This record gives sequence, structure tokens and C-alpha cells, in this order.
Amino acid sequence: MDLIRILFAILLPPLGVFLQVGIGGAFWLNILLTLFGYIPGIVHAVWVIARR
Repeated sequence: MDLIRILFAILLPPLGVFLQVGIGGAFWLNILLTLFGYIPGIVHAVWVIARR
């Protein structure tokens, strides 16, 4: 299941975070990071998924 989440994190970072933690602080932070730049959103999403 983590492989699917990481794939979603690369394609659409907020979706990967949402699948891992739901709607919370990490999700909204990831949306903000993705809006500022696609790469920071990906890095944060993979970090959130790998951390848990």
C-alpha cells in the first residue's frame, strides 16, 4: 500500500498525504508547499508517507 501512496505522492502530492493522514495539518501544509513549488510538495509528501 505504501508503494501506491508514494506513486500518488509523486503524481499529486496532496493526494498521497491525504491517503496517509487524512485532512489535517500535514495535508494543508502539503497543499501550500505544492502551490509554492511542485518539488517541495513531493518531498514533503514522501517524507510524511515514509515517516509512518
